[in-house]
Amino acid sequence: MKKKVLFITGSINQTSQMHQIAALLPDYDCWFSQLFTDSGTINTVINHTPLLNSTILAGRFKTNSEAYLAKNGLQIDYAAKRNLYDLVVYCTDVLVPMRMRNVKTIWVQEGMTDKPTVVTKLVKALNLPPFYSGNTALNGSSNLCDVYCAASEGYRRQFIQNGTDARKIVVTGIPNYDNIAQHLNNDFPHSGYVMVATTDMRETYRYENRSAFIRSAVEIANGRQLLFKLHPNENFERAIREIKQHAPEGTMIYTEGDTNKMIANCCELITQYSTVVYVGIALGKKVHSWFNVKQLEKLAPIQNGGTSAQTIANLCRKFIAHSGPKAGFDAQAAMVEEVRFEITEELVLN
Repeated sequence: MKKKVLFITGSINQTSQMHQIAALLPDYDCWFSQLFTDSGTINTVINHTPLLNSTILAGRFKTNSEAYLAKNGLQIDYAAKRNLYDLVVYCTDVLVPMRMRNVKTIWVQEGMTDKPTVVTKLVKALNLPPFYSGNTALNGSSNLCDVYCAASEGYRRQFIQNGTDARKIVVTGIPNYDNIAQHLNNDFPHSGYVMVATTDMRETYRYENRSAFIRSAVEIANGRQLLFKLHPNENFERAIREIKQHAPEGTMIYTEGDTNKMIANCCELITQYSTVVYVGIALGKKVHSWFNVKQLEKLAPIQNGGTSAQTIANLCRKFIAHSGPKAGFDAQAAMVEEVRFEITEELVLN
């Protein structure tokens, strides 16, 4: 029988990354589930209130993710009720149900983590479950998974500092942000504009003065053409109304489309708390962020020509094949073997 692997999904970005990894494991029985919990309290909130609809546990995120899975003909086992698994691949470690902790687990970084807040620090100080921080600041920092796949050495250091065992973390790059140069040759019809990529802060119960942000973007543009790309989780009607009120006539507004292509064609990028800032950094654009840009340059995902998914898939294979205790799997050594294999293969081909 084929070994079974469960991929935990969330946003479309997280879901598509998991799909890319699973596609490279055709000899395994791959299944998918939206992030879930076995907590009766949290499940009651999910099933009977809209309070968590702005998180990847429910609402639009779950609906869109499962529609993506169905469209691509992928197997769904929500909450892991149909099968027992040999490996679970997580897109976030802020919720790892107790019954899944006996299974081998790999965590794959999705993108940027949120800026720590007072609540984040309190959750960490009191050793509370990371979920209660209410954001992604502690994603990658729970130390609950067996192997951690980080986007860069900068993020590896961040996760270690936040409490994850250094021996578990390997720098693999991440599938959707490891080959940014490919977006330079595109069919997006506009170029030379100042681009603004917004964030769903208000939809996730965080304060934002959107009017002030728009006016700041107008000031940075200084008469140049503006293009706004709205976050897919935003209230589009409200956001469009605000842009039209505070930005010049003729400002372009997109609610969908390929964000990477839009960034590739811009002359300057303005962001708030958005992973797409790394696209701008990789392409050498002048970028603005509510994070420290110098720090972001250190954290930026490695560019490896789009090989991250294959590297992570190979780690999955090696971990499944590992016959000893989970804690005995040496992810660092597995990565060294991967590099040696690639070098040998290149020498043979050449």
